[in-house]
Amino acid sequence: MNAVLAMNGGTEITAWLRSSGLEIVLLVVGAMLFGRFAAFVRDRVTTKIDASFHSSDALVRTEAAKHRHALAQVITWVVLTIVYVLVGMEVLRRLGFSVTGLVAPAAVLGAALGFGAQRIVQDILAGFFLITERQYGFGDVVQIAVTGSAEPAEGTVEDVTLRITTLRNADGEVITIPNGQIVKVTNLSKDWARAAIDVPVSAQADINKINEVLHEVCTKAYQDARLKPLLLDEPSVMGVEDLSLDEMNIRMVARTLPGKQFEVGRELRVRVAAALRKEGISETA
Repeated sequence: MNAVLAMNGGTEITAWLRSSGLEIVLLVVGAMLFGRFAAFVRDRVTTKIDASFHSSDALVRTEAAKHRHALAQVITWVVLTIVYVLVGMEVLRRLGFSVTGLVAPAAVLGAALGFGAQRIVQDILAGFFLITERQYGFGDVVQIAVTGSAEPAEGTVEDVTLRITTLRNADGEVITIPNGQIVKVTNLSKDWARAAIDVPVSAQADINKINEVLHEVCTKAYQDARLKPLLLDEPSVMGVEDLSLDEMNIRMVARTLPGKQFEVGRELRVRVAAALRKEGISETA
């Protein structure tokens, strides 16, 4: 009798493995293969978008290219999430769980976790508007004010999904920010950027002479073969920005390609310091 029961049990297990068990394995393997395929397609699309950017350091992604790059990442994330959820439901059904029977417990569990889920929903909704409104995209240099943090997070956008934004700062550190906690975004590389250089000099210095020197620096910088591709027009001298009894600040500004304002600003400061020193004019501390 026991032998018969054992034989029947073994037959049932074998039949289950050949039917539902095999289907579960195929579903899991299929989901894994689909995930790899989706990542492969996403990488091909983003590589094609970035091809023009990698061809020269002076070239910068257009706003449309940055948006398409971020959109490819978001669509991949959404599609994979849906596929994994559907596969999980099919696996549960083949394991003998009634998906319709889980509706009531899921409703109770959803109500219990409602307050926690609010944060996730908030992140996803905020991510949706970040993408559709094109506030920033892959490769943008941004400053993000985060709820509960005194210092803004600053860096280059490396990844954008509906839930999180990933930045890499100047020290190479990766910063992950839930989209729902973003309060303010300062995009430093949208369309064009501006390098502002304040030149502190003594209040007793000859302002006309200093303006002549700075105008000459601006002209030579725009004629320089290395700097001109980064500039949208010739830098200009705005005049005295700040004045005190001991010193005054004279401001120069230059419109640059997005993300190139830091490089241009450093180069202009070097040129200004050298030109003033050559004319015997010293900058104040």
